[in-house]
Amino acid sequence: MRRRTPPPPSPLPQRDGVDPVRVRLPAGDAWATVRDHLVARLAAGAGVIDGMLDAGLIVDVTGRPVRRDLAYVPGMFVWFHRELSDEERVPFEVDVVYRDEHLVVADKPHFLATTPRGSHVAETALARLRRQLGVPALGAAHRLDRLTAGLVLFTVRPEERGAYQSLFRDKRVAKEYEAVAPYDPALVLPRTVRSRIVKERGIMAAYEVEGQPNAETRAELLEHRNGRARYRLMPRTGQTHQLRVHMSALGVPILGDPLYPVVTAPVPTGDFRRPLQLLARALEFTDPVTGCEHRFVSPRVLRAWSSYEEWAG
Repeated sequence: MRRRTPPPPSPLPQRDGVDPVRVRLPAGDAWATVRDHLVARLAAGAGVIDGMLDAGLIVDVTGRPVRRDLAYVPGMFVWFHRELSDEERVPFEVDVVYRDEHLVVADKPHFLATTPRGSHVAETALARLRRQLGVPALGAAHRLDRLTAGLVLFTVRPEERGAYQSLFRDKRVAKEYEAVAPYDPALVLPRTVRSRIVKERGIMAAYEVEGQPNAETRAELLEHRNGRARYRLMPRTGQTHQLRVHMSALGVPILGDPLYPVVTAPVPTGDFRRPLQLLARALEFTDPVTGCEHRFVSPRVLRAWSSYEEWAG
């Protein structure tokens, strides 16, 4: 198998824990200049691109500013920093539960994205930890939904990231989640839920369809009171929104879920009330670099269980 050549290192430093954007000019295109390609590819508009070029904000592999008339060369890389908008700060901290020379295990709060994506860039767990720990090479081995709290594994050394990512890809990580949802005495648990889940680009909610299952979740009842219950969820697969879809399909949608069973109107920016009551409680795996056996557990308590009135208020 032919190995993919890694891209060259960025000539630009990070900014606020955020990497610069890297663009590779694809083969097969017939643009006259790099500028023409960037205008067509990026959503910023010709005026913005021209302004960045004139200000020397877009650079080549040597760090030299790209001129407006620079000829298009397939395979060429250019870099620039995206203009960061004022992001609403998520008023909860990222806690580090474990750190060594190879990995960092963090306990992410609700509402904080794992890595830069869309409108969430500097206000992400990755950018915060890079700044907090002073480790600019820190990378995420996997992702956790923005609305879900709990454990996320980050790698310290870029050359080891693939080894840790393969743990998740090859299903060699035992993951336990906890959820608070309505209690249904007629629901027989424990059980294993298997279904086929589809998530289409541009559609907020995933959904189940007929066909070969691609999602599997073990669901257990831990305890119940006052019409609510605490559940342990153990996913065997990692489909988008899998646990939320399966809990909704069981008739006990997770409290605070804005998508399942129905999509609700988005909450106003800065409204951090009623977080989704889903927590990535534990991660267990054999370290692919050191061979150590790891089990990490989040100490977080879901508020709809510890203080429902406070969460619901």
